Amino acid sequence: MMHLVLAEAEVELVPASISSHPAVRAHARRRGKKATEQLLDSSFHHSAMRKLPEAERRGRPDILHQCLLLALDSPLNRQGLLRVYVHTRNDEVIHVDPSTRIPRSYHRFVGLMEDLFKRKSIPPEKPLLRLEKKNLAKLLGDLSSDRTIIFIEEGHPTKWRDLFKQETVTVVVGCFPHGDFHFSWRELNCEPVCVDPEPLDASTIVARAIYAFEDSIGLWEKRFER
Repeated sequence: MMHLVLAEAEVELVPASISSHPAVRAHARRRGKKATEQLLDSSFHHSAMRKLPEAERRGRPDILHQCLLLALDSPLNRQGLLRVYVHTRNDEVIHVDPSTRIPRSYHRFVGLMEDLFKRKSIPPEKPLLRLEKKNLAKLLGDLSSDRTIIFIEEGHPTKWRDLFKQETVTVVVGCFPHGDFHFSWRELNCEPVCVDPEPLDASTIVARAIYAFEDSIGLWEKRFER
């Protein structure tokens, strides 16, 4: 079993501090939404975001969209051996049911996330997506794993084929465009690994980590034996 944690995902609603900016208001008006009920998106709110701290890395729900599509469509998830959690920059956690069908259209995905931030669970009766306030340390502490791996540039150089064993593992992947984690991974009892001398996109790490784990447990053979 793999627990995949997409950490510090840059997905958040428009902060009140920039909600009156003309670019934000115009975009909200076109979509028929209140300014603070729409996702912050650097593609549309770039001029307003200049006033925000860390503006260069915020407003990137597209990264999360790519990672979720790759993870949930993987053979590992179809085999029932993957659990996905999204940790946001504001210390919220999205629990993703393995049967969730993430919209392939980015604009529909944005609408889904906006509804989730508003309602906290979708659908309300038997949630496929559930949002709660929780920091990363608490999330990792709640997961039962033999190891917790975090992908960082200063980690121990490791080949993909040597990364996993026959085990339950938690994998932490930064879900932001660039920069460092805000938290100290040393305080979270994580095993730091580096799989490439150059920075890789979060979606690349997710795809290759899942494949490497599938290969380590012989998933290909198991699926064809069914």
